[in-house]
Amino acid sequence: MRIARFTHDNEIHFGTVHGEPGAETLRYLTGDPLYVGIQELERTVAVSEARLLAPVIPRSKIVCVGRNYAAHAEELGNELPPAPMLFFKPNTAVSGPGDPVTLPSWTEEVSYEAELAVVIGRMCKDVPVERVPEVVFGYTAANDLTARDAQRTDGQWARAKGFDGACPIGPWIETELDTSALSVRSTVNGQLKQDGNTRDMIFDVATLVSYASEAFTLLPGDVILTGTPAGVGIVDEGDQLSVQVEGIGELTTVLRR
Repeated sequence: MRIARFTHDNEIHFGTVHGEPGAETLRYLTGDPLYVGIQELERTVAVSEARLLAPVIPRSKIVCVGRNYAAHAEELGNELPPAPMLFFKPNTAVSGPGDPVTLPSWTEEVSYEAELAVVIGRMCKDVPVERVPEVVFGYTAANDLTARDAQRTDGQWARAKGFDGACPIGPWIETELDTSALSVRSTVNGQLKQDGNTRDMIFDVATLVSYASEAFTLLPGDVILTGTPAGVGIVDEGDQLSVQVEGIGELTTVLRR
């Protein structure tokens, strides 16, 4: 099931997504499905008549995983991590499908990173790998925008990874998805840049969720970014970025200064 967050008639709603690509319809839900469950109403609206928003705004945190694809670690000259490498983005970094992202004035080297993202569905701590499916609400696409120059000079990655708009997610959440072998791709201005597959992740989704939950309590709506395949590069004002994750859809971002 696909679940979207959207605006229509100047109000924010949640809805289930139905129909073929390009002709989808939204069926309204009674409220936030993370907290009240999935309760559909009779009211519908075409996606083309609404504005899709980021499908979730984490109330707590966005947990990101670095260097989780061997080829990506190699292209940046980094060694493979012996355990998942975790860092945070603030929830103010979230932007939605189609939203423009303003590049910070203090960086000249912003890069894209196409990723599969996991949305947590309930409070959990120390989750065994075999029970991870019980705490996952669904999956969405993400773009881990990164200021490479700040990443090199700052020591910590908070500024490089956490600037406003640096975490586009969307277009919606897919609640039922086998994540073992999904295509993860990105294009810049229509040109293919990344073409990876989740089967090449060093640490799979269940391992990442379990590992993160050992470090900190995960809350409903928390998002975990699972790493990016090789092919990252520098982009600039006016570029249109697209992330495509198999089984989910396409997430588009436009850059501006």
